[in-house]
Amino acid sequence: MVDVSIRSSGATKRVRLSPEERRLQLIHLGAEMLAERPLEEVSVDDIAKQAGISRGLLFHYFASKQEFHEAIARHVSTEFFHAVMPNRELSLFDMLRDSIERFVDYATEHSASYRSVLRGPASVTPDMVGYVNETRAAIADLIVSELPLPPDDPDLARLTLAIRGWIAFVEETILTWMTEKPITREQLVDLLVESLPALALSPALIAALQG
Repeated sequence: MVDVSIRSSGATKRVRLSPEERRLQLIHLGAEMLAERPLEEVSVDDIAKQAGISRGLLFHYFASKQEFHEAIARHVSTEFFHAVMPNRELSLFDMLRDSIERFVDYATEHSASYRSVLRGPASVTPDMVGYVNETRAAIADLIVSELPLPPDDPDLARLTLAIRGWIAFVEETILTWMTEKPITREQLVDLLVESLPALALSPALIAALQG
């Protein structure tokens, strides 16, 4: 267990954290810091100071600064994936729209971390690329799993590839929209929702979404 000092109303209370709780605390602090700086500029010294520990102790939980940054990136990717999980009580089309709306809202509310993971200097590292691709693949698999298609459908591989490309299109479109805001949020959501069947060009997908 590790002691943590928390100051409240002039008094200092000590809270004991397990090693896993401490590790998660450091990752959360790093993710919060992305609101004001890119991932590659998340300072180990600043994080250690905020956590009330020494710089050396932080490296007890992470072997290197790169490993710490990768843990932050994985946390952000996982958090994003859970944020866009579909509401299965909705129809297929409404489910897609709901997920896209939450996709846009998450990217807007976490714009610094969203930009950093997708477009920051750290985004080109092999591990970071791997995390982003894992998230894209998981979202594509999630969409495909909701479609009324048999697992041996000959169109499934092409459709999955098209959806992976659509996810990249969604990411880039949202990044551009956050910078320029040429259309309203509602128009952006309409564009992204309508672009999926248009890109996939799958009669089965178009019929499923429309009916």
